Amino acid sequence: MNDADLMLPGEFGAATRLSSKALRLYAEQGLLVPAGIDPATGYRRYHRDQLPRGRLIARLRTLELPLARIATLIELSPQGRQAELRAWLTAQEAQLRRRRELIEALDGAAASTTAAPKLRARPLRKLLCQERRVHIGELDTFVTEAQRRIRDRLRTVGLPHDGPTLVHFHGFVTHDSDGPVEVTVPFTGSVEPVDDLRVRLSPAGTDIYLPVAEADAGFPDILRAYETVEAWIDANRLVNIASPVEIRPGTDGALLDVAYPVSTSGRS
Repeated sequence: MNDADLMLPGEFGAATRLSSKALRLYAEQGLLVPAGIDPATGYRRYHRDQLPRGRLIARLRTLELPLARIATLIELSPQGRQAELRAWLTAQEAQLRRRRELIEALDGAAASTTAAPKLRARPLRKLLCQERRVHIGELDTFVTEAQRRIRDRLRTVGLPHDGPTLVHFHGFVTHDSDGPVEVTVPFTGSVEPVDDLRVRLSPAGTDIYLPVAEADAGFPDILRAYETVEAWIDANRLVNIASPVEIRPGTDGALLDVAYPVSTSGRS
């Protein structure tokens, strides 16, 4: 190895626009390993042939890509790397578009809803349930499959299985957030849960609910219904005491009702 082609970390960093901290990190991660280390001084040395790799890593880091992704990209041919980056960019654009739609839906909350939320009594219910963390793209499939499993289980033991489907949202469910979703069906009688099905009691109380037509039930449009109910709860000095529920089918011919269990004890 020609010593004239070796560079100190400071020289190499200046040529590649990589800080000494970044060079140490990339060496530890195996992304950019020094060409040699002086046994007497412990100084690291980089070879001039490593400059293109260092510059490529620096440019990829400006895209805020994780180091694991960069480690894969730098080993590809230029054509392969371009193909991977274009696919990544397409995914980023799709994510940005989804977030824009979400912002627009939230910004127009309650503006396009025509019905007003209402209060109603909630009976004591025994529920057969299945819960899973899902993103919004997986929600409909999970709800369909879970309620089918629950109804099949009730049918198997000879219990009524034609009650409504209650979908409890215990966290935010979006394209980026996989909040826990619990699908339940009310029943009477006794059933032994199997696999990941379980039984729980839902106490009697009061719900504030809003019917949602099929045209308004898609994501993110349905968020307007949630915002409308939440605003009504706040305006009427109620307290939300549990996760919101989508009840399918809804009242008055609606596809579903968005319902919030509330406490009315502080209402004046």
